[in-house]
Amino acid sequence: MVNRLELEAKQKLLNREISEADFKKYESYIGEIFSAFGMDLKSESTKESPRRFLDALFEITSGYDGDPKLIKAFESECSGINSSCSTNQIVQGPIHFYSLCEHHGLPFFGSAYVGYIANEDIIGISKLTRLVRLFSNRFTVQERIGQEVADLLIEMVNPLGVGIYIEARHLCMEMRGAKGNSPLTRTTVFRGKYSEDPNLRNEFLKLCR
Repeated sequence: MVNRLELEAKQKLLNREISEADFKKYESYIGEIFSAFGMDLKSESTKESPRRFLDALFEITSGYDGDPKLIKAFESECSGINSSCSTNQIVQGPIHFYSLCEHHGLPFFGSAYVGYIANEDIIGISKLTRLVRLFSNRFTVQERIGQEVADLLIEMVNPLGVGIYIEARHLCMEMRGAKGNSPLTRTTVFRGKYSEDPNLRNEFLKLCR
């Protein structure tokens, strides 16, 4: 199980202490862009829009601040050497998430399912949701979220296997460019026993569906 310093390194945290003076500066930049693109910033409903946009953006990307509540792990109910436990899955989902595409800054959102086969340690089930939110509340891509969740879960509890299934809608495709008709993008990540055993993968995907 990782300690606090190791976990902070794995979460790839940034120093997000932004002064009020800097926020005011960024607010003026956003205001210039909004105005140039057609927004009337003189009305009662829009004059605070640049600052509201910045505050919302800062909140949406809170994953860069990390999550200290991910630290704690518990002893498993069965040892990884116990064959009766070697295929027992812990699966949580759907875990709803919202994220920002790092290519266009537009939202993508959907559901994630996280499964693992415990070895010596487990984590509270709420921590699986926290893992997804940690990496989705950033500028990122869907494929990376699954890889990062799997990597950190392995670092935290060294499970016998990890399975991740994510499906999401991408507004960068629906609102611009190809303007697709709301298709879902699906990605998977399998580690350990999930990558070795097709029956486990099939059972996991059935639980996700």
